[in-house]
Order: sequence, then structure tokens, then C-alpha cells
Amino acid sequence: MASTLSNPSVDVTLTSINGDSRPLHEWLTTFHLASVILDPYTNESAWILPTATRILNHFAGSAVRANFVLTCSADEARTFLGPIADEVLAFCDPNRIFVKSLGLSEVPAFVLLRGDATVVSGAQGWNASEWQVVADAITNLTSWTRTLLPAASDPRAFKGTPALG
Repeated sequence: MASTLSNPSVDVTLTSINGDSRPLHEWLTTFHLASVILDPYTNESAWILPTATRILNHFAGSAVRANFVLTCSADEARTFLGPIADEVLAFCDPNRIFVKSLGLSEVPAFVLLRGDATVVSGAQGWNASEWQVVADAITNLTSWTRTLLPAASDPRAFKGTPALG
């Protein structure tokens, strides 16, 4: 939940898989940030990838940068995401600096940052009702259409893996 998360430093650098590297405050200049954080070396992150992609695609036209943050290199992120890498913005955090700055204990995670880098809402592990709270926060913040979780194809709830590896 968001109460256990920390507001990250606006100076933390996020690098896209295309190599565009900027401090967090620059990624937040125009849009809020809705991030699904994954460790591509865990089954849990692979299990939630289709669900996370669906959610991020739903919010792609809203006033958030819907994105993945992957705890690996750009090449590893492209391999894990496959064609999704061309559909959804993805950042690489191989040293887990962004993950640490959020105070995450588990991945997968779903986090909404407001334009001032304040954590609005967050969920760790996969629990449809907790991810729904984050999705609803995006809906309310951006006046976007609501998405409903879980979908029939979504996995059952599961605990995440350690966020720091």
C-alpha cells in the first residue's frame, strides 16, 4: 500500500530502454507516472506481464506516463518484454535505485506518482483489489475511464519476490 512507500527523490535518474536518461523530475514535467515495477528474472513478474500490459495500455491516453520499470539492462528488458517494448514506455533500473527510493519490499509493484513525485497510491505483489485501488487513483487523478480488476484471464493473488533482489 502507498502508506508503506516513500516519495522518491526527484533527482533519481530513470533511463528508458532506448537510452533516454533523465532525472525523475523531468519525466514528471508534463505527466504523472504510473509504473509497474518488474524483475524479469522471476516467475511472478512473468505471470503478471499480460495483466500489467493491459492496465498500462488502458491508461496510455490519460495524463500519466504509463510505464514499466524493469530491474535489468535495456537488452534484458527488450528480451523480457518482446513486442511490448515497442508498445509501452519502459525504464531500466538495473541497480534498483528507483526501487530503493520508493521503499518497495516486493515486486511486481504498481505505483502512481503525482507530478511532484509524491506517491499517490501503490500496491506490492499481485492482489487485484489492491491494484484496483491504484488504478482508481489514476482514474480519479486524470478523469479517465475506470478499468476493472481482475479480468477473467488474470492470475490469482500472489506474494511478490524481494524488491532488492
